[in-house]
Formats: sequence, structure tokens, C-alpha cells
Amino acid sequence: MKLLIVALGLLLGSSLQAQDFAKHLTEARTAYTGGKLEDARFAMQQMMHELDIITGKEVLTLLPQKLDTLSANIPHDEVTGASGFTGVVIHRDYGKAIAQDGSEDKVSLEVITNSPLLGALNGLLALPILGNNPDQKVVKINGYKALVTKVSSTGEKDAFEVQLPLNNSLITLKAPGYNQDKIVAMANTIPVAAIAKAIQ
Repeated sequence: MKLLIVALGLLLGSSLQAQDFAKHLTEARTAYTGGKLEDARFAMQQMMHELDIITGKEVLTLLPQKLDTLSANIPHDEVTGASGFTGVVIHRDYGKAIAQDGSEDKVSLEVITNSPLLGALNGLLALPILGNNPDQKVVKINGYKALVTKVSSTGEKDAFEVQLPLNNSLITLKAPGYNQDKIVAMANTIPVAAIAKAIQ
């Protein structure tokens, strides 16, 4: 019942998505009433997928408009339903500037629900031996444990990423050309608690 109330509340946010959601809800009820359990299950899966997309669009409204000096590329925002066992990928990138060495000065932020990487990442965050690795560091982002990893080094520019497990989701911030302290500062501007509340 609670799921239905939440679903109906989110339904009001997007009329196009709402029509699909309502259609799948009606199909599920009709199939269930008719004893067609497989059809009812499929319609409910479609309904949950629509709900995930609506939630993803809500999360996009929570993301910062700027990271450091880079503005969000709102036209490039994406909420994509993944297939299989993962949920939804919410993507936003920041910046358009070309750096002096010719590389793009672009930062990307992704939230992936039901990420298959969560188990491995939570295991890494629990290991005390991680302190001996100069390329990885456990940090706190808005009170949540996260892993900062040096993913590549090209000349003088390093590339770092922050991975933050959040309930059943993973937030990943990639910022090539920024040092570790700068990417942690950028990550601390992400409203993690609000995102956690939206995707729970």
C-alpha cells in the first residue's frame, strides 16, 4: 500500500511518464484479476521501471548546477533504465572547457541504482590494509564513507574518481585533471543525504 501511495505521488510529477505508469498499473491489475500471473508480473516490472525513471529524473533536480567552476551540461542529462539486474543510471556531466594540453576539462557524475559493484566496494571500504595503497584512500563525503581512487596518470595530470556506496546505489564522480583534494571538495557539494532519501 505504501508503495502505491509513493508511486501515485511521483505519478503527478511527470505526465508522460505518468501515462505509461498508469497504463502498466492497469495492465497488471487486469492480468492479475484474470489469473494471468506472468502477464501481471511483466506489467509490474514495467511499472517499476517507469517508477525508477521518474525517481531518476527527481534525482537530477537535486544535483548541483556547478561543480567547482564547471557548469552542468543540463541538455546532456540522462536517466537510462539498465537491463538485467541493475536499476537506473542517472548521468550528468560538467564543463566544456579544453585544457591547455588539449584534453577536455569535463567532470562526470553518475548514480547507479542496484549497482553490481556495491559488494566489492563495500568490501574495500572495510579493509584496513587500504591505508598502504597510495592510489586509494577512504574519505568521508557528507558523513558517508567513500573511496577515492587514482585511475590513471597522463603526464602531469592525474585522474581521480570518487565512489560512494549509498544504500543499494553507487555514486561515482570522475574528474580528470583535478587533484585528490579538489575532487573530494567537489564530491562534498553533492547533496548525498537528499539523494539517499529520493532513491530509498
